[in-house]
Amino acid sequence: MNMSSGYVTAPNQYVTVDGVRLAYRSIGSNSNVPPLVLFHHFTATMDDWDSALIDGLAKQRRVIILGNPGIGASGGSAPDSVTEMARFSAGFIDALDLKSVDVMGYSIGGAVAQQVATDRPELLRKIILAGSGPRGGEGIANLQTVISTGFAQAEQMNVHPKVALFFTTTTAGITAGNEFVKRINNHTVDVEEAASQEAMGAQAKALITWGMSPSNFEELANIKQPVLIVNGKQDLIIPTVNSYVLYQHLANARLVLYPESGHGALFQFHESFVAEVNTFLDGSN
Repeated sequence: MNMSSGYVTAPNQYVTVDGVRLAYRSIGSNSNVPPLVLFHHFTATMDDWDSALIDGLAKQRRVIILGNPGIGASGGSAPDSVTEMARFSAGFIDALDLKSVDVMGYSIGGAVAQQVATDRPELLRKIILAGSGPRGGEGIANLQTVISTGFAQAEQMNVHPKVALFFTTTTAGITAGNEFVKRINNHTVDVEEAASQEAMGAQAKALITWGMSPSNFEELANIKQPVLIVNGKQDLIIPTVNSYVLYQHLANARLVLYPESGHGALFQFHESFVAEVNTFLDGSN
């Protein structure tokens, strides 16, 4: 693909996993390093990725964007458990015949990445967890209240709901949020429809159940791959303390927290985040 065109023109491609046709997009190329596979946030389509972030990541490696089952251009029904989402994600890597990949899981995608690392550790070389938390993590089960509050606040502020949910209410946060909104959902080919109510309900059940279930600290301790954990100072959706808990329980992890930011810190500071990712993925450990 012509790199100069960027993510917004990356067409959909398709692969079948367990009879379900999954959509994905691929941008960038570098045969000298493993591809980076992205697992997205709650109810997100591939169009919801920040194009500037994707373009930045793709300058040094192939980036593969997975469309979750039952969301956007992907077929099937949205799974209502992280375990099932992880099974499809691992099957996706298998279907592309990728022997070793790096993965970045954002939000519920971070839970999926943890589960893939537990179930299929041989697939993963390095792991990035952004805006994520362990199973049973503090505040994760409060998803519905947080989202309803965020939507109400967004209406009062006259901003996109993601501005209120992913960013702080400071001037810098609101400015960053408004800029982020301009960089999503601007695909020029293969535009996707937003998640259905059914898919939203299934993924909400998956994330809330993850938050209400017993901890996965024992499984985390057995993850030996290097892990980069990233979050903002004040994450409303998966409280920032969960990033520190992940850091405590993973054997080989580093933790990066960005100032005056929330769940969308990786978008607010996308240039710094890309540099951090490149240093982590290209480093020796």
